[in-house]
Amino acid sequence: MFQTLKTIKADLAIIRERDPAARGLLEILLCYPGFQSIALHRISHKLWRYGLPLLPRLLSQLNRTLTGIEIHPGAQIGQGVFIDHGMGVVIGETTEIGNRCLLYQGVTLGGTGKESGKRHPTLAENVVIGAGAKVLGAITVGANTRIGAGSVVVRDVEANSTVVGIPGRVVHQSGVKINPLAHSALPDAEANVIRNLMERIDQLENQVSALQLCLTDVTQGRIPKDILRGKSQNLKDKEIIEFIGDNS
Repeated sequence: MFQTLKTIKADLAIIRERDPAARGLLEILLCYPGFQSIALHRISHKLWRYGLPLLPRLLSQLNRTLTGIEIHPGAQIGQGVFIDHGMGVVIGETTEIGNRCLLYQGVTLGGTGKESGKRHPTLAENVVIGAGAKVLGAITVGANTRIGAGSVVVRDVEANSTVVGIPGRVVHQSGVKINPLAHSALPDAEANVIRNLMERIDQLENQVSALQLCLTDVTQGRIPKDILRGKSQNLKDKEIIEFIGDNS
């Protein structure tokens, strides 16, 4: 009983901490489908652990009808988990969600096949998943990781990382404390790679132009001028390879 009250208190506290629109406990209890869905899930999960065959799934379907959030009764959810807005969230049977995680609307924590056993993601503590993101398969997402809206993650993610894109690409931000609600601070990995590619093309075009001038000088009997070299692209090439993946 004490543990249940502690869990409910943590669930309420995280909403008041992370949602400036939450103006009171009664409002959260009556108007927050994320809180309601998790509360109903905790009941269905207990019944699921007792081995009851049908009632937990019926509660799960009721939960889905009332809140728009589908949580399989087998999923394990820690304390202080907040599903913000929540419409369209799907959480699979073998999913494990750590304490103080934050999920936005349209998030899917799903499987990738019909295999038995562990087939859904495991989220460590303080993971933030943006709207519409999909985390698929029996992968592990490390603590304090942020997954950008609309991303599709199918591989393990280390702790303290930021993931963006389809498929999800990891951008490490070691030693930088980031506000979990600051979605505008997510890096634009695609733009960085495109910019680097354009700089590489510009450098190569300049080199080709210089070589053409050099060849013209040689054919006309003049001493060719020195070819100016641009800055090294090694680091930027490495960034491009990390983004598109190195399958060699």
